[in-house]
Amino acid sequence: MSSRFPAIFLLLFFVSCGGDKDKTQSQPEAIANKTVAAPIFNGDSAYYFVKRQVEFGPRVPNTTPHQKASQFFKEKFAQYGAHVTEQDFEATTFDNTKVKLKNIVASFFPEEKKRILLAAHWDTRPFADKDKSAPDSPFDGANDGASGVGVLLEIARNLNSNPGVGVDIILFDGEDWGEREHEHGQPHLPQGLDSWWCLGSQHWSKTKHTPGYTAYYGILLDMVGGKNARFYREGFSLAYAPKVVEKVWNTAERLGYSHFFVKRNQGEITDDHKFVNEIGKIPMIDIVNYDPASGWFGSFHHTTSDNMELIDAETLKAVGQTLLQVIYDEGAGV
Repeated sequence: MSSRFPAIFLLLFFVSCGGDKDKTQSQPEAIANKTVAAPIFNGDSAYYFVKRQVEFGPRVPNTTPHQKASQFFKEKFAQYGAHVTEQDFEATTFDNTKVKLKNIVASFFPEEKKRILLAAHWDTRPFADKDKSAPDSPFDGANDGASGVGVLLEIARNLNSNPGVGVDIILFDGEDWGEREHEHGQPHLPQGLDSWWCLGSQHWSKTKHTPGYTAYYGILLDMVGGKNARFYREGFSLAYAPKVVEKVWNTAERLGYSHFFVKRNQGEITDDHKFVNEIGKIPMIDIVNYDPASGWFGSFHHTTSDNMELIDAETLKAVGQTLLQVIYDEGAGV
């Protein structure tokens, strides 16, 4: 995840104001008779998907782990019945590195005109620039990148029956190779770039995998697997898609996950959803971990501490079950 900058000048407004297991179509007892039936999201399976990514090594563009991970994603999505589209492109990073990037799109139920877009970034930042002892080291990116992808893979595994709405999952590449902490990139962005961050979502938003593609709304996941994670209502999400924010946070509350999904506003965060909203013209929200005590994303952020010790199956379950319920409620018109 990029080195985000919650808008300080908006503070008063936003703050004060084991692998593949058997699928099931039953629902948790806590939500029975309160909503439409959605599959049970398996937090342990999502944990496996996060761990599997970490085992490849840091998924830094132009590396072998990056290539192996992309192949794994494509095979899994195809196994789960998706039509998979690859979007290959090249970009230049802030430090003038030429990188080969790949957005991966998995489309379910293409016959459905009403579509929900789910997304996460799958690349890993190439250096732990917030780590005082190893600022140039690559790191696992278990939470910052792999957790969101793990949730989406488990959601894909559960989409074996048509929920009544189409689902498109996009794994954005090149999100996290932005400027180093306390440094700035080249003074002028190259033509076609609006930021050194979020390269994959910028490219997709300007050149979609299907010409004219649109969705009813989108949900982005970033750093959604940490122990004791808290997801506050982010500023761009509130500005561009307030009804989607309300739908997701209310669904989480109904399912008993309000201790994760906190109904408190925070400032704007530059993440992939910014470009999907502003360039792609699809209303998209961001579910992202935030630590209001520090005003940042946690002590692990962009350090070598971003490893599997952070990851909690319960957190993954809370996010994934909420998203599955939103999808199935949407298909049923709830």
